[in-house]
Amino acid sequence: MSDLSEKILGELTKTDSIDTLELSKTFGQDHQKIVGALKSIEAHGNLLVVEPQTHKYFELTAEGKLIAENGSHEALIYQAIPENGMLQVKVNKLPNSKIGFSKALAAGWIHLDKSTGQAIVKKKVQSIEDKVQTNLLLIADGEISKLNDKDKQEYKKRKLIQEVTIKSFLLKKGPEFSLVLPKLETDLTADMIASGNWKNLKFKEYNFEALGAPPDSGFLHPLLKVRAEFRQIFLEMGFTEMPTNNFVENSFWNFDALFQPQQHPARDAHDTFFISEPKISTDFPSEYLERVKTVHSIGGYGSIGYRYNWKIEEAQKNLLRTHTTAVSARMLYKLAQEKEFKPTKLFSIDRVFRNETLDATHLAEFHQVEGVIADYNLNLGNLIGIISEFFKKLNITQLEFKPAYNPYTEPSMEIFCFHPGLKKWIEIGNSGIFRPEMLLPMGLPEDVNVIAWGLSLERPTMIKYGFNNIRDLVGPRVDLEMVQKNPLCRLDK
Repeated sequence: MSDLSEKILGELTKTDSIDTLELSKTFGQDHQKIVGALKSIEAHGNLLVVEPQTHKYFELTAEGKLIAENGSHEALIYQAIPENGMLQVKVNKLPNSKIGFSKALAAGWIHLDKSTGQAIVKKKVQSIEDKVQTNLLLIADGEISKLNDKDKQEYKKRKLIQEVTIKSFLLKKGPEFSLVLPKLETDLTADMIASGNWKNLKFKEYNFEALGAPPDSGFLHPLLKVRAEFRQIFLEMGFTEMPTNNFVENSFWNFDALFQPQQHPARDAHDTFFISEPKISTDFPSEYLERVKTVHSIGGYGSIGYRYNWKIEEAQKNLLRTHTTAVSARMLYKLAQEKEFKPTKLFSIDRVFRNETLDATHLAEFHQVEGVIADYNLNLGNLIGIISEFFKKLNITQLEFKPAYNPYTEPSMEIFCFHPGLKKWIEIGNSGIFRPEMLLPMGLPEDVNVIAWGLSLERPTMIKYGFNNIRDLVGPRVDLEMVQKNPLCRLDK
């Protein structure tokens, strides 16, 4: 680099000023190398006066280069038509026929003959001048000044040429101009101070504003940052995380075990993704399956059931789970098989899938946050209290509950919170007490109740990080720079 720097200084002895683009051509070096050498010279003091310059010029696009070499699309269409003409359907199959045909027609080179009942393209003139190719060759040779503005605009519109802006620097001799670069010291040593020699030396300036090079590393997506915060809250409240790695579930655990009838709309293909291979599951706890069948068909445990013909074929269908409550059902059944019941608090945060129409607030794949507590004699007051405590840790204190209906909970409540930014109440989750028709067939004691609540992970993440469209958070539209630059999630607890 020092050799190139001294060459630049030497070139300035021959003239009053010179542009770095000219130096690039003179030395046969890439322009960025010339600029790098210039920065090195500037670090040695006021050897040069440097003035930024802007150069604009036109160059051919890839399509423009192809036309300059082979001819314009309209000329090639004209040349492809024989003397007796060509059927238009055949012309339409030629390369670039759409624009070539229309341009040749507008130029008066060809015409369309329909007198025979068929559309035939015929030549209208004996010879043509391919002005487009001629002009593009002039641009390639740097003679764009020979073109009028109308042609330039036409070629820009057709994307045959593009304007390029290059920044360079005009160099002139500075007050400390020299052909030799003085050596710059980078460190102040004890010997320099002791001898006083430092007074006669030139030191390289320190750039105290320079940032350190960021280390190469992975970056957490905003969803994962909020997920980690939610998970920590559950753990602080004494919950145990459920295993949720089975995205493919069968209809029995996803619907039937939750006392959801087989004719429920959610079990339709318009709402659920069913699996074609393997299409069905056959491994079920046989005694439990019979109890579920009975409570659906004729009732039991104080319920009259749904009074329909329950079919094993419907329960066997495999699907992408529509909620993590299917995992809760498996865990509660496992808990019921223990010799002695122990109160349990469980949670999960994982993906679920629904056949939704995609829009700004809905995806076919999203995350469900679920909390479940199984204990003796739990009631609605316990549910409201634990939900209030959970959301208090999220810094959400203004809560309201609205009665709702779920097939597997009774009573059921939708959870609303007041959003200070939007200045209105918004729904943030759902909750309820699991029905006896769901719990008792599992084998849980009669005086054991299970309270549960759930919310999405995406909605609080959108509020936290200011996203208005969920597709900017998840999917192909996600900006990787956004993932890298967004800060850690800090919920004001």
